[in-house]
Amino acid sequence: MALRVWRVFRRSWQPGHAPALVVIPLALIVAVCVVDVLAPPRIHLGPLLVAAPAITVAFAGARVTALMGALAVAAQVLIGVLREGLSSGNIQAQITALVVVSAVYVGICVVRDRRERQLHRVRSVAEAAQSVLLQPLPARTGPLWISGLYIPAEEEADLGGDLYAAARTDHHSTRLLIGDVRGSGLASINNAALLLGAFRAAAHRQATLPRLAVHLDAAFRWDASQWRSQSQEDADEDFATAILLDIPDDEPVVHLINCGHPPPLLLRGSHVTPLTAEASHLPIGLGGAFGMAAYDVQTFPFEAGDLLLLYTDGVIEARDTGGLFYPFDERAPAWAKDDPDELLRALQDDLLAHVHGHLDDDAAAVAIRRVPL
Repeated sequence: MALRVWRVFRRSWQPGHAPALVVIPLALIVAVCVVDVLAPPRIHLGPLLVAAPAITVAFAGARVTALMGALAVAAQVLIGVLREGLSSGNIQAQITALVVVSAVYVGICVVRDRRERQLHRVRSVAEAAQSVLLQPLPARTGPLWISGLYIPAEEEADLGGDLYAAARTDHHSTRLLIGDVRGSGLASINNAALLLGAFRAAAHRQATLPRLAVHLDAAFRWDASQWRSQSQEDADEDFATAILLDIPDDEPVVHLINCGHPPPLLLRGSHVTPLTAEASHLPIGLGGAFGMAAYDVQTFPFEAGDLLLLYTDGVIEARDTGGLFYPFDERAPAWAKDDPDELLRALQDDLLAHVHGHLDDDAAAVAIRRVPL
């Protein structure tokens, strides 16, 4: 809660978000006028009027900044009339300097506002791309309540290499994918889009999880290497850690294949059980060359009332200023009774508080609650 309040407070000081702060430069103009007129002749406070447009530029746009500059110039003219007269060289120099400085501040506002509009358009495109790439998970599928969370490492970014997706099968089960693509930037986004597209195209068609894993690995390896020379393939390997799950509607279990990814956490009451597979397979892009036999499906109990937490290493490897990792398995039991949406909101607030608002890596999590049919 405190973190949310801080974010609102910080946004209130950004340009265009704090019209009430216009009182500050207005009060400064009035104070300088009154004090300068009443002060002894040897004291001149008029040059302080330049602070009015300088303060305004920090929280307002070009029009308000120009208005404050005009008021400051008018105040300087009034001071000159009441004290030395406008014929004074000192007053004329102060007025001229104030006009020039105010014009410079207005120019800065114009450039900044144009840049902000461009960034807003770019961000709108990024949000649209994210809605296509990382589609929202279904709130309800069969006996499952599901919710997903994605936190980018960069505050203004919307896309990254962490991913999750869900699909409904014809044999009355729900399949889920959570993964973390190697690297960062556009290359990781491209690979994340590739993996998500391959999953969505095949998750409902492949008869078994091993077949699905082979399909994802083959699609990932082919797209990542088809345009590379042999030397490039040896020097630069693309891969993604991932977990594939299949949760049947009519059986209280979860089937999974772990491809080098952190194990899910099963919350049952106040107990937390990591679903650690007997064998963790190579990541997607590295481990499918040996066919379906290379993938072992592990089955764990998943009963009504249980809650399953999937996550990427950006959650468990988040460090505070002292270098301590985020104790996810210790914090999770406190949220065991929450619904998936509430749990992930609590996780986001707690995780960002742990790292003081700055993540070094993208983080994603999926919460799945099984309820009676």
